[in-house]
Amino acid sequence: MFNIDSIANKFRVSYLLFALLLCATFVSIFLYAEMRIEQDLVKARLLQQLELSQKEYGEQTVYTAEPGIKIYRYDSAPENLKAIATETVQEISITVDTGADKTNTELHFFHYHRDQQNYILTYLENTDMVMENYPVLAIFEHLEDIFAAALKAAVILSLLIAIVFSQLSSKQIIKPLLALKRAVETDHRNLTELTHLPSEVGVLARAIDEKNHKLEQYLKREQLFTGDVSHELRTPLTIIMGASEVLASQLEHDSRLSEFTNRISNTAKETSEIITALLLLSRAPEKLDAPLTSINSIAANEIERLKYLLRYKTVTCTVVADQEYTAYVRPELLKMALGNLIKNAFQYTDDGEVIVTIDAKKITVTDTGLGIPEVMMPLLYERFERLNHSDTDNQMDKDLSPNFHSVYKVEGTGLGLSIVQRIMTHMSWQLTHHPNESGGSTFSIYYQ
Repeated sequence: MFNIDSIANKFRVSYLLFALLLCATFVSIFLYAEMRIEQDLVKARLLQQLELSQKEYGEQTVYTAEPGIKIYRYDSAPENLKAIATETVQEISITVDTGADKTNTELHFFHYHRDQQNYILTYLENTDMVMENYPVLAIFEHLEDIFAAALKAAVILSLLIAIVFSQLSSKQIIKPLLALKRAVETDHRNLTELTHLPSEVGVLARAIDEKNHKLEQYLKREQLFTGDVSHELRTPLTIIMGASEVLASQLEHDSRLSEFTNRISNTAKETSEIITALLLLSRAPEKLDAPLTSINSIAANEIERLKYLLRYKTVTCTVVADQEYTAYVRPELLKMALGNLIKNAFQYTDDGEVIVTIDAKKITVTDTGLGIPEVMMPLLYERFERLNHSDTDNQMDKDLSPNFHSVYKVEGTGLGLSIVQRIMTHMSWQLTHHPNESGGSTFSIYYQ
């Protein structure tokens, strides 16, 4: 398929258009020169015939020379010729009745002034007259045919040469860009080999190499930061988990404080898992192993872990799955993504139900909360974007329902959906959102 946006194709089209323009210029010059030569030859022939006719016949109102030449004294000329005749030879198409049939031919004419007398000289283009009575014009007509044929051949040959040359030239022009493309796609060493070139490709290669260096430094700092944070946080988390276990062992079995020690221990474990997931996100996807993971188990565990959010709400939560579904994915990443969606559904639903549906293609989290207002949709996956009380002024007050403000009293940073989207991109999965007709939202994770 021909793609005009391609640089090579743009160059080919430009070269072909240039060739066409050049050919059109030469053809125009040829046609103009041919017209002027023919006019001069016709004019010379008619003036010569005027001299001969006046010497032979004296002064007359009309001179006729066979074949095809007729000279009028101006006052005897046809009105239509008098109206349009100038000192430049002109021609008009006319139909001539030859008796047997009618033929179309050209009438050449011009206005001539001499010795205080005006004439209109006409020449009806006729092969007999050209060939027999005016050899110079006959030679010109013959040469005109030769030059016309040669010009046609030259135009065709020029266009063919333009096509071939543009094809070869475009390959040579695109060749350095293709080399640059391959260098960018392969490794840094190949790109460095192009940076010494003095051409535009060298300039572009140097710019890309510099940008790559800055990106490498940035990614290195981010990886070091993630690794340092993980290392520094794991030690206190381990201490917290150990201390909570020791505290739990020293409490009575039915003590009401056991609930708090369990909460401390579970939160520390969850935080450790989150750190592990963030570390996985900092690594390249192709470097991660993806074990076969049970989606049903992770969904059930996340619902159980987050049930405390529904403690004082009339909200039910169910998992709908007709069989055990699995996917090749790191469980820490799936746990974080699905956990964020379930957590949002629990937090922003005050009454009704939350349904987690699992099938062979997707995982769907549906709630009956107040949903997401239209004004927030463009910022749905943006980091740190949440609807706060300060955001409910002016136009947004008109778009939101009166009860909507209470939803956003829930604490949060606005990172949940942003992290989920990042995980989806990392795993080459897809996240979609659809508002429910009866209220609430439906988020779907497509893993197949």
